[in-house]
Amino acid sequence: MTSATAPHSLHQAYALTPVINAAGSFTPLGVSRSSTHVAQSVAAALQSFFIINELQTLASERLSAFCGCEAAAVTHCVSAAITQAVAACITGTDQAAVAALPETHGRANAVVIPEGHCVNYGHPLVTDIRLAGATVVRAGSRDACSLDDIEQALDRPGVCCLLLVSSRLTAFQNLDTRGAVAAARQRGIPVVIDGAAQDMRIPELLSTGADGVLVSAHKYLASPTAGLVLGTRDFVQRFRAQEAGIGRGMKPSKEAIVGVLAALEERQAQDQVAWKKQQDEKVVLAVALLHKCPGIEVTTDPDPAGMPFQRVRVRCLEGEGMARAVVQALKAGSPSIWVMEHQLEQGAIQLELVALSEEEVRQVVDAIGSALCDQTSD
Repeated sequence: MTSATAPHSLHQAYALTPVINAAGSFTPLGVSRSSTHVAQSVAAALQSFFIINELQTLASERLSAFCGCEAAAVTHCVSAAITQAVAACITGTDQAAVAALPETHGRANAVVIPEGHCVNYGHPLVTDIRLAGATVVRAGSRDACSLDDIEQALDRPGVCCLLLVSSRLTAFQNLDTRGAVAAARQRGIPVVIDGAAQDMRIPELLSTGADGVLVSAHKYLASPTAGLVLGTRDFVQRFRAQEAGIGRGMKPSKEAIVGVLAALEERQAQDQVAWKKQQDEKVVLAVALLHKCPGIEVTTDPDPAGMPFQRVRVRCLEGEGMARAVVQALKAGSPSIWVMEHQLEQGAIQLELVALSEEEVRQVVDAIGSALCDQTSD
């Protein structure tokens, strides 16, 4: 993971908009920045040939040793991983069934998911489920899902798996995850956890007993685009069987797998205490500078899904209209600055500073101050 300022040569060469990303691991902005080590490893991979199964085997060994699971695999992204994981629960390793998807030919194909976990992260997550030929069974309501709700859904005929989501986008954060996993396992139903932006919580997610945990490698791990599939040996075997079916169009590239390996090496060598201190210092700096800006209230929020860093919350005292005007002014500037907008109805924006340098933090704060002054003077 790097916080160095990105070079602008590509933006200049292709007449593209330079961007400061204070919106977190946000797909429309390219998600993350890779380090020099990762970038050089990827460049070398692009100029080389490999036996892809050897790369996958090496990735499985390295990821399993680091994460503490039996086996692992790399796929194109977590969206792809969800579809392949559901397919794996429908077909197992049956080659004919794998080739037939999305036709399930009478096999169990119902996926239980809490209603509040049916998130939209650019498209509906349930689309990923349906692409495998599965049907969606929603448990509970948007605002709550009890263990009884999960068990009732699991007890209907034709259930192939339980899918749970660990994300700030979910409508509630208090699901009894371990109880839900245990209830499914008691019924012989496999469990998959989508933890896309939760790579620093992998041991915790695996400890629930889920058969498979899916995380993004290109968010905070900062590899090229890739999804990581971590779990039991049997589940990963069934997952990889889909490469001869619908998973063919979701395959990882050679440079993605090599980039994952390089990013993993950096994560293993990283001083986590020093990294967290660096993140805290950026938050402290931003808060101190923002306190000088008029018309706002500045606080900090923890990551709602438990990642080890804080975000800065800026609430405009004049309300939603002012907050939206600030967001538009930030985007219209040069560089274009993007922030988290999901609290705009509350008159607030959030800043995630993980990928930013101190210089960029200062640029973001200066731009917010200028936008507030411009709006106030209008």
